[in-house]
Amino acid sequence: MIVGEQKPIAEIKRMVAPYKKLLILGCGTCVSTCFAGGKDEVATLASALRLAFRAEGGEIEVEELTVERQCENEFIQEAAAGAARNSAVLSLACGAGVQAIARRFGRTPVLPGVNTSFIGVLERQGVFTEECIGCGNCELAVFGGICPITRCSKKLLNGPCGGSQGGKCEIDPETDCAWQLIIDRLRVLGQMDNLRTYIPPKDWRSSISGGPRKLVREDLIV
Repeated sequence: MIVGEQKPIAEIKRMVAPYKKLLILGCGTCVSTCFAGGKDEVATLASALRLAFRAEGGEIEVEELTVERQCENEFIQEAAAGAARNSAVLSLACGAGVQAIARRFGRTPVLPGVNTSFIGVLERQGVFTEECIGCGNCELAVFGGICPITRCSKKLLNGPCGGSQGGKCEIDPETDCAWQLIIDRLRVLGQMDNLRTYIPPKDWRSSISGGPRKLVREDLIV
């Protein structure tokens, strides 16, 4: 899932200050799971903004709404009336959701209320870890399901650097060495020969260095 963190209230307050009527729009999927932008977070933030403006002698009219996903037009449409009633939308979604809302409501300012952090998993309650950067060419079958691009501090694709000690990364001793994890996993799977597979240098044009990416599924287009 996409992991995000709600922006500090002071930063949000500065962004919304020019607007008297505000729609806080939550997203019920990824950012809801990481407690950054679901229905509860929308309600809490709305109350905090009302109180903050009132304490300074100001006033802001806040409307609350949460849709299932802000990245799909089917759900974005549910926010059309609310966007029309207000002078700005504060989106509590990932960056993709913010841009989707801005594209759909071209005449309404759309403000980001969440900092998008990474693609990750819920490791344990309240702890989220990065697992994927969407590099565009997945080699997890070779690495026993553990990604060295994301989890190795040096992003090494062909074996460990030799600097780790006790299974910990030399860059950050609090972090498990990704290659130690890979080797341990391959040993359990009986796939140690995978370590003989040479992975060529990553072509970053298929990921973050080649401009915005697009996936087209012709079989799904109607």
